[in-house]
Amino acid sequence: MIFYSSVNLILIAAAVIPAVALMVYVYRADKLEKEPTPLLWRLILQGIISTALAVFTERLGAQLLSGFLRSNTLLYQIIFYFLIVGLSEEGFKYLLLKRRTWDSPFFNCRFDGVVYAVFVSMGFALWENIDYVVMFGLQTAFVRALTAVPGHACFGVFMGAWYGLAKSHERHGHAKYSRVCRNLAVICPVLLHGLYDLIATLDDSRLSSVFIGFIAVMFLAAYWTVKRLSARDRYI
Repeated sequence: MIFYSSVNLILIAAAVIPAVALMVYVYRADKLEKEPTPLLWRLILQGIISTALAVFTERLGAQLLSGFLRSNTLLYQIIFYFLIVGLSEEGFKYLLLKRRTWDSPFFNCRFDGVVYAVFVSMGFALWENIDYVVMFGLQTAFVRALTAVPGHACFGVFMGAWYGLAKSHERHGHAKYSRVCRNLAVICPVLLHGLYDLIATLDDSRLSSVFIGFIAVMFLAAYWTVKRLSARDRYI
């Protein structure tokens, strides 16, 4: 029993550490004004809640889609990964992010949008990762630490970049531009998430290099976005 508990603790630690490391990185990149710890904990919780909501809608969506298309067709996979998985996961992240932070008095810098979105995304990834790692073991933890967890962080970075810009436009009375940026805060991560899942699951060995190239470019773009927005952060 003690050995079994120790193994579970090791698996959970392996699942949690990558998400925590990415949250610490983004938190430290917030140079202008640190966000309050209670708010960040609530955002992690919102990410965990969004996981449960996404699981429900994905299962329902898969059942409905199976009534119209066979699951082994390319059209099914495109619709499933972009409109069901991508939209469910990133959509719920965004809805809970906006509900918790849009009117917060602490949301007073553009980079805050990145911090908030990444913490919600890491709450999602953390909970999802625990589920996968406990079921499939340490090898899965290693693979997901290099792919899925930083993938969710990237989706959060791009969501947060547009979200912070939307708040800036809203503060300056540019309602139209704010609405466009809020839409892009959902559309951009949905498209990236859908493409990530689609390439990763297509049964074609030739796509392995494409997938590696895709995640490398996405990771570098997210890293550059964090560095640039952190260095140019300002009050809004």
